[in-house]
Amino acid sequence: MNVARYHEIGLGEVAAKVAGGARLSASDGELLLTTPHLAAVGALANQVRERKHGDRTYFIVNRHINYTNICVNRCRFCAFSRPAGHPEGYLLSVDECVEMAAGFRGGRVSEFHIVGGCHPDLRLDYYTDLLAALRARFPDVHLQAFTAVEVAHMARVEGISVEECLTRLRDAGLGSLPGGGAEVFSPRVRAELCPQKLPGDDWLEVARTAHRLGIRTNCTMLYGHIETPAEVVDHLLRLRELQDETGGFLAFIPLAFHPENTSLEGELPGPTAWDNLRMIAVSRLLLDNIPHIKVFWIMVGLKVAEVALSFGADDVDGTVVEEKITHSAGARTPEGLTIPQIEELIARAGRTPVERDTLYRVVRAEESA
Repeated sequence: MNVARYHEIGLGEVAAKVAGGARLSASDGELLLTTPHLAAVGALANQVRERKHGDRTYFIVNRHINYTNICVNRCRFCAFSRPAGHPEGYLLSVDECVEMAAGFRGGRVSEFHIVGGCHPDLRLDYYTDLLAALRARFPDVHLQAFTAVEVAHMARVEGISVEECLTRLRDAGLGSLPGGGAEVFSPRVRAELCPQKLPGDDWLEVARTAHRLGIRTNCTMLYGHIETPAEVVDHLLRLRELQDETGGFLAFIPLAFHPENTSLEGELPGPTAWDNLRMIAVSRLLLDNIPHIKVFWIMVGLKVAEVALSFGADDVDGTVVEEKITHSAGARTPEGLTIPQIEELIARAGRTPVERDTLYRVVRAEESA
C-alpha cells in the first residue's frame, strides 16, 4: 500500500512512524484497534515483522505438562480449573509428570512447558522436586514452568518472598516463565472476571523480579471478552515499559478467549478470526522492544495462524503434544502437531521454518539444513 493510500484512510501518521522506526503512542494503538482497515494494519505490522525477522518463522519441539487443574482462583473465563474436592479435579505426582514427559518424548525435545492451577495445599517442595526430577532425567531439556500467578501463589503458601521462591525454583532447574496469567491488567476487567487472581501490578512485579534474577519470561494478554481498546493498549504499553526497564521478555503471546464450558458461555461469543489477526498486528506494532510475537495455533486455529504470519507474527509456538487448558474451553484444533506439519504450515505462508530452543537459539533452519 502506498503512502498516499494510508493518508486517505486516516493512517498516514502511523504509517510514517512505522516507516521511520518511531515508537507508537497510546492514541496510535487505539486507532489501530478501531480502524475498519484491517488489511492496512496487517501490512504495517508485516513491515515491522520483516524488518526484524525477514521471512524466518520460529517453532519449537515442546511438550505441555498440566500437573493439576485444582485451583483456588475461580476465574470466569476458565474451563480448565476445578475447586479442591471436585470429582474432576486431579493432581499428578512428580513420578507421573516424569512418566508423562518420557512418554511424550518420542524423539528429541527442546522444552517442557509446565503450568497448572493454584493448588491450595501444595508446598514448594512439590514444585522444586518436580523440576529437579525432570532436570535429572532430561538434562538437555529447557524447563519453562509456572506463570507469575502460580509463583506468587507458591510464595504465599510457603510464607516466603517471590524473590526467594524464584531463586529456589531456579536452583532446582527452572529455565524460564511462560508468561500466562496476565489476562488484562485493567482493574475493572479483573474485578469482573477474575477478582481472586493476582492483580496486574503484582504480575508485573513477579516478571520484574524474575528478570532481575536472570530468568527470562514470555508475556501474554487474554483478549476477546469485555476489554476495551483503551484497556488493551494500556496492557501492551505497560509490558513495553517493563521491557524498556529489564529487557527480560522473549516473546509476547496474545491469547484468544474461548467461552465454551466457562461461566461466560452464552454471554460472550469470543473473538473472530479478524479480531485475532488485528490483535497480532497491533501487538507487533506497539511492542517494538519485544523481539517476537507468537501466534498460538492452539487458540486461533491453523488457518488463522498461517495468515497471521503476514500480520506481524514470527513464531507459531510448537508441537505441544497434549494441551488441556484451551481444549477444556472447546478448542477444535489438534492437541499437537508434528514437525513436518508445522513446517508445512509455515511454508504455505511463504515463510522459512526455523526450529528454535526456548531462548530463540537456532536448532535447525531450512536454509542451513
